[in-house]
Amino acid sequence: MSPALERPDMQAIEVTEYGDSDALEVTEREKPEPGPGEVRIAVEAAGINFADVMQRRGVYPGGPDAPYVPGMEAAGTVDAAGEGVGLDEGDRVVAMLGGGGYAEYVTANAQMLFPIPEGMSFEEAAGFPVQFLTAHCCLFGWGGLEEGDGAATAANPERASGRAERVLIQAAAGGVGTAAVQLASNAGAEVFGTASTQEKLDLAADLGCDHPIQYTDVDFRDVVDEETDGEGVDLVLESVGDDVFDRSLDAMAHFGRLVTYGVASGVPASAENRRLLFENKSVHGFHLGQASSHDPSRVMAAVPDLTSGFESGDLEVIVGETFPLADAAEAHQFIEDRESQGKVVLVPE
Repeated sequence: MSPALERPDMQAIEVTEYGDSDALEVTEREKPEPGPGEVRIAVEAAGINFADVMQRRGVYPGGPDAPYVPGMEAAGTVDAAGEGVGLDEGDRVVAMLGGGGYAEYVTANAQMLFPIPEGMSFEEAAGFPVQFLTAHCCLFGWGGLEEGDGAATAANPERASGRAERVLIQAAAGGVGTAAVQLASNAGAEVFGTASTQEKLDLAADLGCDHPIQYTDVDFRDVVDEETDGEGVDLVLESVGDDVFDRSLDAMAHFGRLVTYGVASGVPASAENRRLLFENKSVHGFHLGQASSHDPSRVMAAVPDLTSGFESGDLEVIVGETFPLADAAEAHQFIEDRESQGKVVLVPE
């Protein structure tokens, strides 16, 4: 084959300019070279997150400038290692990334990757880091959920002894939602979850959601009120913003906690401080990338617990759909059209 016809080092997906899903284009790039403390991964699967969609639209705070290669997580095998990295070529790893995952090769900080649990596919592994670390941190690290039979905890000292904590998970059939439902249910919580279709509600129920709520038909506040005798839930995981944030506060019990980790609606929300004061409610913010940057040990502390859950079969990554890498634009549109359940994954061919 002549040099002019040789295949490029790799294919990658590039956001050429901010805009709709057709702003994603297949490009040809050179393989990135790992620096000290980095590895190069031959990508077998890359996860898509709604944050990728928001970055592509140009509405994600602190997002990258176009043109750029998106992708916050990727699974594959170590292809090359930089100085000071104790990994071997061929090791199966999954990585959290600052970007670049929508490609056949990507470099990653060795401190932000971990071995793929035994028996887990590359597609499942690509849906592990962002969604499960986010869900675990929001529930336990930031939200104060504790396993047990419902005895009072430091996060909620007034909760009646003997009653399990009640957790409301918005978008319970999405990537983070399916992870959070499993983790909360395994911890013994009474789980409420919202979704838009019966099919998604069925998925949430199969994963341990005690009260699936079709928010297109009923007001989730009414369901919570009815099922809790007017008390409300103890913890809410909220990623939509706009009026969903406000109505989530309405659904909370006194001394309740809300953890907000996204603004999928594109409309930010805020809590009026007198309301928090007189209702004894608290709101916590969580951003995986910023938390990992400022205190990686606090985030990565969840990995052993999660890995154990995967290996025992108590946890599973719900891969809803896979698309070829070249069809990244179609995959983004699939998510924006609210067709997705669980994790959407890209697979290089």
